[in-house]
Amino acid sequence: MITLTDQAVNKIKELLHKKACKGIRIGVKTTGCSGLAYVLEYLRDDKFDPYDNNIVYPDFVIKVNVKDSVYLQGLTMDWVKNGLNEGFDFQNPNERDRCGCGESFRV
Repeated sequence: MITLTDQAVNKIKELLHKKACKGIRIGVKTTGCSGLAYVLEYLRDDKFDPYDNNIVYPDFVIKVNVKDSVYLQGLTMDWVKNGLNEGFDFQNPNERDRCGCGESFRV
């Protein structure tokens, strides 16, 4: 479903350690000029939720709400540094296009 690069795994582990969290939730929300944007949320616990798909890594868990799964199928998440900018990069085969500022996308 979702693939993480080694750089993304290392950065997630680092951030979760700093925040004393167990995992992250990856989802989408309606926003921007193209319609959808990616959302990351830190999880303090990894409690079971029947509306989540869980992707378990050795040191953390990724949760994806079932309703967001359709938009995130095949997603690859990377951590990239470009000059002074750094952040998570989402490569999604379901995207038809992104808005000019890169903040939202359309499927």
